[in-house]
Amino acid sequence: MEFRAVVFDLFDTIVKWEPERLPLMELDGRQVHTTIPWVIPTLERRLGNRFDLARFLDVYRGVLEEIHAERERDGVEITCQERFIRTMKRLAPLPDSEIRALADEVTRVHMDGVRAVTWAPALRTAAVRQLAPHFRLGLLSNFDDARCGREVLGDTGVAHLFEAVIISAEVGLRKPNPQIYRRILEMMRLDAAEVLFVGDTPREDVKGPRDVGMRTAWISKGAAALPEGVPQPDFIIGDLAELPAVLGF
Repeated sequence: MEFRAVVFDLFDTIVKWEPERLPLMELDGRQVHTTIPWVIPTLERRLGNRFDLARFLDVYRGVLEEIHAERERDGVEITCQERFIRTMKRLAPLPDSEIRALADEVTRVHMDGVRAVTWAPALRTAAVRQLAPHFRLGLLSNFDDARCGREVLGDTGVAHLFEAVIISAEVGLRKPNPQIYRRILEMMRLDAAEVLFVGDTPREDVKGPRDVGMRTAWISKGAAALPEGVPQPDFIIGDLAELPAVLGF
């Protein structure tokens, strides 16, 4: 093979994220799976009669939209903790230290919920193990909490096989910002052409790495075609479990 390393996405590539296992809650007139029902008791306990659910949901939704716009515009990561800090500042006149402590606590409740519905299928971790003797391995994930991202990776049982790991919350950048791909290349001391990037999201895991010169393997999950403007990947697979055979192992 022309490449010396394989760099993986994490969520819905190695691990399976199942939001349908989260509680249902009505938001904007529709039923949504979310961790918010698990977060509410903490807010009620800490804020007492200052907590108003309708107000919280309205402010939180606005913060989410604001953060999404910043990520798209600037290619940066904004942490889950910062999301709750912004929300709390707009909800209650508390000292900064109390806002930060409450945001930390709520972040952990939220992330524990995320971790609880995320798991690594055995065939995917087997594929990582099968490739490890033949390629150097790296991991590059968009995720807004470094601690939980590392915990989710640790839960797979294959974390020790990765010589370089970047969770976007750690560096303040997000795929498809070209700088974050260059960070992983610098960590591995490799040229882009020596790396195969594997992931499920067309823009972040195909176009982004291809734009800096990496080869790519797209996990299509049955999709008929790539979105317009995304270049053809070197390989198309339905699941990570198929990759070793495609690469000849």
